[in-house]
Amino acid sequence: MDSLKKALFLDRDGTLIIDKVYLSDPAKVELIDGTRQALEHVLNQGFLLFLFTNQSGIGRGLHTIEDTHRVNKRMEELIALKSPLFTEICIAPEGPNDPVIYRKPSPRFILESIKKYNLDPKHTWMVGDSEADIKAAHQSQINIAAVKTGKIDPTMLPYVAENKVPIFNNLADFVNRTL
Repeated sequence: MDSLKKALFLDRDGTLIIDKVYLSDPAKVELIDGTRQALEHVLNQGFLLFLFTNQSGIGRGLHTIEDTHRVNKRMEELIALKSPLFTEICIAPEGPNDPVIYRKPSPRFILESIKKYNLDPKHTWMVGDSEADIKAAHQSQINIAAVKTGKIDPTMLPYVAENKVPIFNNLADFVNRTL
């Protein structure tokens, strides 16, 4: 049996790139400061990377899955590390009124990935900027970290406070202080 692997599940908008609501234009992708260096560090530490992103703009008809793929591709180009960067990518296209399959806070993608890739929950993290990110991680029983680089200050989220979720300035701060 393969040994258990460590992993990092990452939200996209507000965690890796600047959140521009319903982003569909790859030319508008901007990395959050320190993202590339943080990801390089975790890859060097042997972590598998997973991208887990809610993209309700697809379900709302505001952009297409192809637009999302182009934005993701541009993000990876800007990060400029190995390709593919992510072991797996989950794009949850459901709108808020659609039946939930993968839309966070659903833990489904994380739980499926833990099983599929033999991940060690004790050495697996979800890093995000929203309550949905935090709840998905909590339901998956993996480690959780919130970052302040999104549109909402996580210190203002009751679920974050109630569950004593550690809060970091950005992904680089999390990586430098935790991993």
